[in-house]
Amino acid sequence: MENIDIDKLTPMMKIYCETKEQYKDCILFYRLGDFYEMFFDDALTASRELEITLTGKSCGLDERAPMCGIPYHAVEGYLNRLVAKGYKVAICEQVEDPKTAKGIVKREVVRIVTPGTNLDTQALDETKNNYIMCIVYIADRYGVAIADISTGDYFVTELPDSSRLMDEIYKFSPSEIICNEAFYMSGMDLDAMRDKLGITIYSLDSWYFDDAVCKDKLLEHFKVKNFAGLGLADYDCGIISAGALLIYLFETQKNSLSNLTHITPYVTGKYMMIDSSTRRNLELCETLREKQKRGSLLWVLDKTRTAMGARTLRKNVEQPLIDKSEINRRLDAVEELKNQAIAREEIREYLSPVYDLERLITKITYGSANPRDLTAFKGSLEMLPPIRYILQDLQAPLLKEIYEDLDALEDLCELVTKAIREDPPLAMKEGKHYMARTAAAFTKVMGRISDQPLLGREQLEGDTKNGGIVLIGSHVKKTTDQLNCLKELDGQVDFMEFQVNTVFEENGLEKEVEKTVKAAEEKILSGRTVVIYTSRQLLAPENMTPEEKLQISVKISNAVTSIIGKLSVKPKFIIAKGGITSSDVGTKALRVKKARVMGQVKKGIPVWMTGEESKFPGMPYIIFPGNVGEVSTLKEIVEELI
Repeated sequence: MENIDIDKLTPMMKIYCETKEQYKDCILFYRLGDFYEMFFDDALTASRELEITLTGKSCGLDERAPMCGIPYHAVEGYLNRLVAKGYKVAICEQVEDPKTAKGIVKREVVRIVTPGTNLDTQALDETKNNYIMCIVYIADRYGVAIADISTGDYFVTELPDSSRLMDEIYKFSPSEIICNEAFYMSGMDLDAMRDKLGITIYSLDSWYFDDAVCKDKLLEHFKVKNFAGLGLADYDCGIISAGALLIYLFETQKNSLSNLTHITPYVTGKYMMIDSSTRRNLELCETLREKQKRGSLLWVLDKTRTAMGARTLRKNVEQPLIDKSEINRRLDAVEELKNQAIAREEIREYLSPVYDLERLITKITYGSANPRDLTAFKGSLEMLPPIRYILQDLQAPLLKEIYEDLDALEDLCELVTKAIREDPPLAMKEGKHYMARTAAAFTKVMGRISDQPLLGREQLEGDTKNGGIVLIGSHVKKTTDQLNCLKELDGQVDFMEFQVNTVFEENGLEKEVEKTVKAAEEKILSGRTVVIYTSRQLLAPENMTPEEKLQISVKISNAVTSIIGKLSVKPKFIIAKGGITSSDVGTKALRVKKARVMGQVKKGIPVWMTGEESKFPGMPYIIFPGNVGEVSTLKEIVEELI
């Protein structure tokens, strides 16, 4: 493209060349209608590597521009082939509707795919991590950062010499290495890395490794004030490598990288040092001759049931522990599982249907998950409660720790179950977007919000003497148990059962809503708090299809939400019980556009103060997920407020 007379090009090709100029080191997939097109040198390269037909396009020059293209719906296969050969690929999409665009359709590069940033699960080995490594060589020290964006892993260390560095490269086997110019010119045998290990190596511009820029990027991303909060206070060289890697990932992925929630510094002395020669000859993860897993130590040991388990086992084989107490903790857990044969086999059975949750969550975070991914996500979540139930009887400290840390996520599973039909299509139409709703704990972690004191009655006093309202839509067992406990306050609060089976009567739900709203308003005006709960059992006809059941569920959910929407009396407070119920009440019924998050009334139960534009401004709105809290938690909150 260097010898192309830009002034002679057609308007569209001028814009193409301007975009290509920004991504000189990439093959540019340029979206034109239903195809990704490549032009000039990119077309020659892609045609050769992908074995596709090379054609030409009139571009304003004397000669036609070399051109080749691939259908947009088949892009992943071609993309993976190029990336596997070590090429960078920039995806340039149409970012406005061609039907409404004035002039040439606006296009932007939405992501850059490299060997270390490929997220296509079909291209990745589910049993091993797809690492990208950043190496910075400064003053005879090596700063090393390693990440797997498909799982959210992010590590950093420092090494004193090149032999230690080679050991780490062999241990992690990254598919891509990015580095500063000093490392590129350090004399290390980069060709051997490319040929023997199949690693793609790129040197980056010097600005990526600017000390101040790297530090600012890390502090900004992890929302900390200093590096002591990240455990990186003593990692001067490591900070530069970690920051440069983060900047590179932002440049290629063009999103918030919200799945990278923490960075783990590690000292190589924590694990057994195994040099590259020993690693090969021991045949830990692959055989010496065939370079295959079969016949290796990992092959003998690997009886894992999940992709996450397979990757964890590989890590443990590649970097054995040398800490005696940690080894004994692990052995104690293994011994108990060995002796508890029934519990062990039950856990293995429940683990078998579990998909690769780490990579599924990354796809959801990136907005690239399709309906079938969410179905796989739901199926995996359904296995968590029985696994947790089995773990509660095991006594080994490591197993008890896993039990305590394991959230069954039943409310999230219920949400996905209601939202996705049983046999969804592989993909949605272009232009569709997903909005995820989840429990408060998830957003707290993702937002890195620190713990605050729980709210008391004084902070929750509204500006009215009216009674409050509790709306219970969730049907999980814990919610039902909490409702039964709340009924101990009968006489102090008024209970109203919303009859869901009226959905099968003509205008039944509308009448039920009208009756409920009228009765509730009278109670609230008199200063009484009202508890409205859906009847616990839906008596649906046996011949109903899953789709019909989903439609019924949506109708009931909308009706329950409309109770709040139809209220003409401002309550002192509203408690919405259930993930979907609380979301719909907040967004649809109360029309909340902006709210002040006051804190939590109980652990995992946040409180909003509604904004001026909402249906009831300046009112405490308590969001109570279905599977959160103890049996008495709902009763305790209501007692505090009435």
